[in-house]
Amino acid sequence: MPGEFGDDAHIDAQTMRGHDWPCLHQFCVFMPNRVGKLHDLLRKLERQDLRVASLSVVDSVDFAVARLIVDHVDHAREILNLGGHTFTEVDIIGVQLPESSQPFTEILQTLMRAEINVHYIYSIPQVRSGRRAAALHVDNIDQSIAILKQQGVELLTEDDLKFDADFF
Repeated sequence: MPGEFGDDAHIDAQTMRGHDWPCLHQFCVFMPNRVGKLHDLLRKLERQDLRVASLSVVDSVDFAVARLIVDHVDHAREILNLGGHTFTEVDIIGVQLPESSQPFTEILQTLMRAEINVHYIYSIPQVRSGRRAAALHVDNIDQSIAILKQQGVELLTEDDLKFDADFF
């Protein structure tokens, strides 16, 4: 309704978080736990010039969930939709692991002190920096990001996962 907030009222538009937001995007693809299903999924993605930066699979007797981090999120979403896959999307935190004898313990201890629950964690084998990295799914992503930054932990963005000829 015009004028409802007054003529001088200013309402900021909400926008999606950009690729420089210190967060990664993960696809969780649900599939039957049958021989060849994971191969079929990865073949669909990789033959479309997508690179899977990290993969984790959780399975049970009847089904499996593949957690994927890819280098081009929008393209992967399109392929999964066109392929009729059942999937969800979630933001996760990517961290550069500290160069220490107990890098995972350091990251988890930082979050534990803030009483943040880590639902799961898995490795990201290769990023531009060449250092080890990990993906974390946490209770409160915004608070986790703030605390990790405060402790000097380097966070990954989607741009850190982009692959190019010079990277290999």
